[in-house]
Formats: sequence, C-alpha cells, structure tokens
Amino acid sequence: MENLINEKKTGWEKISEEKKGEINKFADEYIYFLNKGKTEREIVDETIDILRKNQFEDISSKEKLALGDKVYLCNRNKSLYIAVIGEEPLENGLKIVGAHIDSPRLDLKPNPLYEDTGFGYFKTHYYGGIKKYQWTTIPLSIHGVIVKTNGEKIKINIGEDEKDPIFTITDLLPHLAQEQMEKKLKDGISGEDLNVLVGSIPSEEKDVKEKVKYNILKLLNEKYGIVEADLLSSELEVVPSFKARSLGFDKSMVAGYGQDDRVCAYTALRGILNIEKPKRTAVCILSDKEEIGSMGNTGMESQMFDYFISELINKKEQNYPNLLEKIFCNSKMLSADVDAGLDPIYSNVSEKNNAAFVGRGIGFNKYTGARGKSGASDASAEYVAEIRKLLEENDIYYQISELGRVDVGGGGTIAYILANKGIDVIDCGVPVLSMHSPYEVTSKFDIYEAYRTYEMFLK
Repeated sequence: MENLINEKKTGWEKISEEKKGEINKFADEYIYFLNKGKTEREIVDETIDILRKNQFEDISSKEKLALGDKVYLCNRNKSLYIAVIGEEPLENGLKIVGAHIDSPRLDLKPNPLYEDTGFGYFKTHYYGGIKKYQWTTIPLSIHGVIVKTNGEKIKINIGEDEKDPIFTITDLLPHLAQEQMEKKLKDGISGEDLNVLVGSIPSEEKDVKEKVKYNILKLLNEKYGIVEADLLSSELEVVPSFKARSLGFDKSMVAGYGQDDRVCAYTALRGILNIEKPKRTAVCILSDKEEIGSMGNTGMESQMFDYFISELINKKEQNYPNLLEKIFCNSKMLSADVDAGLDPIYSNVSEKNNAAFVGRGIGFNKYTGARGKSGASDASAEYVAEIRKLLEENDIYYQISELGRVDVGGGGTIAYILANKGIDVIDCGVPVLSMHSPYEVTSKFDIYEAYRTYEMFLK
C-alpha cells in the first residue's frame, strides 16, 4: 500500500539541478547575512536596512493601517516585531513566526581590563549555555557599543576585517596539563579563567604602575575617545572571528557562528518579505535573551510584543475590551528555533526513530522540556495535523522529532511564552550539529525548506 510506511530520506535525493541552484543561491545570501551580524544589535541594524529596502515602515510613522501595509517596531536596538496587514480583522487571529537573534557568547564584565605579569586581559562572563573549553585557543572578535555619559554611542567591531587584530583565550600545553586533564570536562576551564588576551606592550610612562594596561587604555582613547570608566556603560561581546562558509567537498552545508538561532531568524525574515496581502495579518518576531530565559525588556517575557499588537489594533480598527486576548486565542504560530541534528559520532544521546537528521528538511518538536516534559509547550494533535497538511500540500520536507533521548536531552524556546497567551504554537527549525559551539553546522537543504515553510505558513 502506497505511503503505508513513513519513509525518512535525505532531501538531496532526486532533486533537480534548478532547485539545487535555488538552494545554493539562498545559502550564499544567508552566509552573507551571518557574516554581517554577529550580535543582536548588528542583526537588528542589518534587518532594518533590509526591511526598509522592501517598503517596510516604522510603525510610529503610520497613523492608520490598511490592507497590505508593512510595518515594524524596533525594541531598544535588540529585538524586532514585523507585520504585514491582512484582509481579515485582527480579531480573527494572526499568523506568527517567531525566532531569536541572541546567541551564546562571552560578555565583558563591567570592569574588564586588568594586567597580570606583563599581559593585558579582558575579564568575561559567559552568556548562555556554552562548553567553556571550546572558547579557548580560537580567534575572537569584540563587538558592541560603548555609551558615554554625554549620550555619545560608539560602535565597536574589532577582529572581523583582515587588517584588524584578533584576540584569544589561552590554554595549557599538554605537557603541563596533567591535573587539568584529570578534571571533568565541564571543569577543565573555569568561568573565571575565560580571560581574553588583549595586549603585552608596556607604556613608556615612568609614573604608571600598570604599564601594559595603561598602554591599552591609551590606544583605546586615541581610537575611540574613551577612558576606562566608559567601559562601565558598555555592552561588549566576545564572539568567534571565524567567517561563515560553505562546508564539505559538495558544499552541501553551512558552517558558522550563531546559527542558533539566526538560521531561523533569517529564513523567517525572508519569508515575511514575500508576503503582500495575506488573508490573516502576518507577523515575524525577532527576539532577544532567549538563551538566558527570555527575560528583560527585550526578551519575549516582556510586554513589548503585546504593545506592538496593541499598536496594530489601535491603528487598524476600533479597540474594545479583551480584543488583544481574543486575537491571541485565535492566532497560530511557528516557534522558529533550531533542533539538535543527530550526529553519528555521538548517536548514543539520541533515539534514532525520534531524532532530527541533517538534510531531511525542517524539524518539528511537538514538545520540548526536560525529563517528564518539564517546562514544555506541547502542541495539540489537531494543530500538528494542520501543519502537516500545509507542508505536504506544498511538497516541503519535514520531520517530527525530540531533542535527545528521554532523561538525556531537553531544552526550551519562546514557544511556551506565546502558548501562555492562548496561541496555538509548535516549535520548528533547522537541525544543527555542534549547537552552542563557536562553529555550528547546518544543511543548505534544511535552510531552504525552513524558508519555504515560514513563507507558506504566513501566506
């Protein structure tokens, strides 16, 4: 009987040369986007530039909203909410795709610069879930902003241009690392030892005690006009200076930093760019702080998304009590976040029948959470069937999986936050190898299928 067994095949089989060309072109554009933005602020800046080129306007510039209007709200330069106004009244619900644009990294401490034995260092505090040892002995860049008390904002990006210096975190040579190598892997490098090496030339000033530190501050002052106290009001992030590139002899994959979750952010953005006059109002969320619990006024737990939807209501139609809640209860969402791709080298942490495979299309998680689904947002069978119908009618490759074996895996996304508002939501995104590492791996085929999924859903 045809289709009796749910066969799981790679999407690269029997693919036309024309579609291969489309996939590779899209991947090249995605790689360019990754290399343009390695922090949430840089992603927001790049995205606003893209939105404006595609006739999207800041919602504050619009007094009224009509069918087909394209608007966005920028939240403190770290998150974005984007909408294309649809035919139906908002009370009938929205179609939402939501991703996050923050990634695991190292943040500089408020007082980062110090000198020790002739070396200058920056102290860091890691952000999100990382394996600390992966951040040693690799080239690092420093990105972010320094805000002076007079309001002047200085953008920093050091280590990306070939002419720039880079930075690194040192590690012990094997000859002297016997004690270190006896430790558990998670304890081999401590958080307080993630100190970035930034200089070693001492100042010629005779009356200065910390000559290397003084020389570094002098260089920073000459280039940026800052003093050490200005670092107190800065947001400086240390990220890998690796460039995103095609991976493999066949160039079938993308290797790059920050693909969790910028691979879903980019494909969601590209999807809404193609929406003109949807049936229901289409919304794209690019949120911040997901890696540390979605807290803060730029995270999904804030009221800023509710404020954005309230702005749509007030500028499109007459408001009335509980309209916002009614809109949410009638809305449907794809929580666009990456999934753990099965790695055959470490297959023991996955249950193969329910794992996401790289190259087999977009991955869906009906539920996430840990252990007994703790903290999970669990999509209903009815909603899963609705999404399956959309995908199968449009010949989109998809897979439904779990993040690791029971009692081994676990994780969370922004899905539960939107589900708490009454929205039907399911997690779906691109399977990733080496997730949360300085250099993650994805399949170009999966990236393209994610883009097609988000576009079809919003339409």
